[in-house]
Amino acid sequence: MRLLLVEDEVSLADALAHILKKHSYEVDVFYDGEEGLDNAILTIYDLIILDRMLPSMNGTEILKQIRKEGITTPVIFLTAMDGISDRVDGLDCGADDYLVKPFSTEELLARIRALLRRKEKDLQDINMIIVGNVEFTPSTLMVRINEYQSKLTFKEGQLLEYLIMNKGHVLSKEKLFDKIWGFNSDSEFTIVEIYIHNLRKKVVVKGAKISIDTIRGIGYRLKEDV
Repeated sequence: MRLLLVEDEVSLADALAHILKKHSYEVDVFYDGEEGLDNAILTIYDLIILDRMLPSMNGTEILKQIRKEGITTPVIFLTAMDGISDRVDGLDCGADDYLVKPFSTEELLARIRALLRRKEKDLQDINMIIVGNVEFTPSTLMVRINEYQSKLTFKEGQLLEYLIMNKGHVLSKEKLFDKIWGFNSDSEFTIVEIYIHNLRKKVVVKGAKISIDTIRGIGYRLKEDV
C-alpha cells in the first residue's frame, strides 16, 4: 500500500513516515502544499494523509482540487483545528476522516486500516469495462488482456475510459485535451500525443483485440478488432 503524507512539521512528518514504513506501508513525504498537490494528482496512492495548515497551499485547497480532478483516494486530515465547524468544513470538502493533533499513532494506524478496508470493499462493487478482449477497471486503473496485466496512471486511465466510451468515433486532440486536462491546464496539446503513445505501449500489446488509430490531421479512434 502506497501512502502520501503532506505535513510541514518536518520532525512529525519524518517520525510518522518511519512508523508507517515499519508497518509495511510505502510512504512519500512532502512538506509543502503545492508539492503535495502535484504528487497527489500525478501519482496513484491508496490513501492520503494531509495537514490542513501548509505552506503555499492549505490542505483544504489541496483536497478540493484533488476531488475536482476526480480522484477518490481516501483522505485523512491531520490538524490542530479542533472546532466543530472545522471538522464539518473538512469533511464537507471531501475528507474521509479527521484526526486532531496531538494524536496517538495507534489511532492513526487504526483509522488507516479502516479506510483501506472500506476502499477494498468499495472496489469489489465496481464493474470493469470490456472492449474486445481488454478488461479495464477504472477504480483500480488495472488493464488485463488474457494473462497480461498493467497498471495505468490516473490520466492514462481517464484517457482510455473516454476512448472506450466513444469506441469507433474519431476524437480530436482538442476534444481529448479539453476532457482529460481542461483548457485551463498549463499543459500543451502535444501531451495528448505522449499519453496516446504510452497508452498504446501498455494496452495495445500482442494479443490485444483493439487498436488506437491515428486519424491524420484530426485525432484518434479506438477500434475493436474482429
